[in-house]
Amino acid sequence: MQPHSESSRLTAATTQGTELSSLPAAQKPIVWSIAGSDSGGGAGIQADILTMRAFGVHACTLITAITAQSSVEVARVELVSAAMLAAQWQTLLADLPPVAIKVGLVASQEQQQQLAELFATLPKTLPIIMDPVLIASCGDSLLLKGQQASTRLPELYRYAHLLTPNLPELAALTGLPVASPAQILAAAQTLLTQGVAAVLVKGGHASGCQHLALDYLVSATLQAWLASPRIATPHNHGTGCSLASAIASALALGYPLADAIVLAKAYLNRSLQAAYATGKGPGTLEHLSLPVASDDFPVWLTTTQVQQLYQGASLTDLQPTAAAFAPLTYPDMGLYPVVDSVAWLSRLLPLGIKTIQLRIKAAADPAQLVAEITAAIALGKQYQAQVFINDHWQLALQLGAYGVHLGQEDLATADLHALQQAGIRLGISTHGYAELLRAKALQPSYIALGHIFPTKTKQMPSKPQGLARLAQYVQLAAPFPTVAIGGINAERLSAVAATGVNSIAVVTAITEAAEPEQATQEMMARLAQAREITQAKEIAQLSQLTEEQPVISAPALLATNSLEQVNVQVDAVCQN
Repeated sequence: MQPHSESSRLTAATTQGTELSSLPAAQKPIVWSIAGSDSGGGAGIQADILTMRAFGVHACTLITAITAQSSVEVARVELVSAAMLAAQWQTLLADLPPVAIKVGLVASQEQQQQLAELFATLPKTLPIIMDPVLIASCGDSLLLKGQQASTRLPELYRYAHLLTPNLPELAALTGLPVASPAQILAAAQTLLTQGVAAVLVKGGHASGCQHLALDYLVSATLQAWLASPRIATPHNHGTGCSLASAIASALALGYPLADAIVLAKAYLNRSLQAAYATGKGPGTLEHLSLPVASDDFPVWLTTTQVQQLYQGASLTDLQPTAAAFAPLTYPDMGLYPVVDSVAWLSRLLPLGIKTIQLRIKAAADPAQLVAEITAAIALGKQYQAQVFINDHWQLALQLGAYGVHLGQEDLATADLHALQQAGIRLGISTHGYAELLRAKALQPSYIALGHIFPTKTKQMPSKPQGLARLAQYVQLAAPFPTVAIGGINAERLSAVAATGVNSIAVVTAITEAAEPEQATQEMMARLAQAREITQAKEIAQLSQLTEEQPVISAPALLATNSLEQVNVQVDAVCQN
């Protein structure tokens, strides 16, 4: 069997939509870790198990080597025999087959060949994440004596859905310099040319940008940089192992590759912030359970922006306020109908709808299309409503529309600068973590999050996101207003509103209703009621927190304590 094709390797083997909450043991996806054992407990198999447990998947291990290592040295590396490696494989495959696989230390060419032959027997769609471990965090080589890294790509790596080298490993694998963004791009492209499906270059070792860790993701269809603030800690043992394991775990839960990488980076950032010392050398990550806070997620950048960072720019320099799209007139957009004709605008805007989208997808006569958009703009002005034109950004720009809504595929071709300079508002569709980060980087007027439930209005490449994930996206999208879309009807509206989303888009719930105007008014009323309930709960929670705080009498404190002691006590209360 030949190594996986590009199209098959980037397909997750499970159904997207599994939530990160704890699953019953029998339902937990199984992820294999094929790696070395770290006697120090911070990397290798040990780190993989902790990471997979945090993601809520079941870890199975195939040990390739036993290492005698601590936080300061790797004293000895011994391979398991070929027979033992094969026995682990066959035993697990018979009873605990994987949904995804993470590969770490493979310390001999013979092991590489053996694993390549075993991988050739697996389904092409099974995700395999490979971390080419060559050097430990303490600086010691993890290759056996006599083994050298080769610039000839091992056959094993051609079975990888994703290869995750750090910069020294990238240089060793390609024989190319990696000191600048252009050199990193060239070296990563070399790996793609040699048969790797996708590459994530870990930038923790980069010296060109001191304040940020810059990771580069590239495949045949995707190119992006992920930037995270460097975390000031020496305790980074096992970061590469944990990142690869987190990606494999997220893939096993059904996330697309780009989303799995983004979520894994956020997990790693959080773990690094809580890392702790174990010995005299680099300490260990704290493997905290999900979900991950919004502040831990990376920022999505282009190559041009990264080049500017290498020249001394800051993230603030790359995203000036002047480049942001105009804000909405009504940030709380309310019920947001998406319709396919001006006739619908004429029926719905008089009901008090403040935000509406004209989505004409079918091929139309150019003159008729101009007439429809012109009329939509006029109706928006008449009713002081926010009317967004879907896709047809050129006409929207030419005719002076209030706003434009674009999908991810349109962002590469639309003249975003011209739209922004004209003061036209921009809404962007997103379907997961990666697309959400990309949208945020453009500083739009709002971000649409979908599809939440199954929908029949269009064929979707992704699976429904669900309410739990929607709530996470709403927090991550801040400070930009958000719109939930996809399969939302009157019965689901209150539950969607409870996630904190700013607006709810509806399509067939109105257009296929027996009485569209009545259905619209009922949903507007339900949404208003749901928001009142949510606000009441927030006020009650805030009041409860306030009541639980102890009351401090300043005169009493000063009578028995020094000013310095008072400050310490006040700080302690404020931190609780």
